[in-house]
Amino acid sequence: MDGNIHARAPRAVHSDAAPAALGPYSQAIDTGACIYVSGQLGVDPASGKLVGSAAGSQADQAIRNIGAILDAAGLGFGDVVKTTVYLADMADFAAVNEIYSKYFTSKPARSCCAVRSLPKGALVEIEAIAVKRGG
Repeated sequence: MDGNIHARAPRAVHSDAAPAALGPYSQAIDTGACIYVSGQLGVDPASGKLVGSAAGSQADQAIRNIGAILDAAGLGFGDVVKTTVYLADMADFAAVNEIYSKYFTSKPARSCCAVRSLPKGALVEIEAIAVKRGG
């Protein structure tokens, strides 16, 4: 093995159908083998505002944002192998699971934890890792 894991340098992935990054980071990074999607809030890309005041509605938008970024990378939800869900309140676990299960039908590995707070006062943030499949 020559130590060269990737044929090309990692590159940023961007979708106008997802909110712009809130800071000095990319929506996602394509390493050639995997796509690492940054945590997505339930922010509407057009307005820049959180969608609704319930964790379920914010989770739905956050996952739609992930879907748009995956699409920009030529992938879909079935390519996701790992997610991390951050909740402002663990009491929202069931509501978020209900929405989550509609999109991530392949049941990727997942971690979920409660955090003290999230950007913009969001109730949920979700990040994902997807694998490119050889063809």
